[in-house]
Amino acid sequence: MEEIICELNGSEFIELNSMLKLKNLANSGGEAKIRILHGEALVNGEVEVRVRRKLRANDVVEFDGHVIRIR
Repeated sequence: MEEIICELNGSEFIELNSMLKLKNLANSGGEAKIRILHGEALVNGEVEVRVRRKLRANDVVEFDGHVIRIR
């Protein structure tokens, strides 16, 4: 699995769907939403279906063969 770092840059959180778009793991917001709702994203080892799940520092997302660490 490829590891990707997502820096919060002073923000408290980033929403799951926004992070997937930001890191180019989804082509659009609509694609991100559908794939999240279909259970394709794991947050901290558990399936996450909340599109706007707030990701905070130290969360780990697994999606489409990637591991994304939130810092």
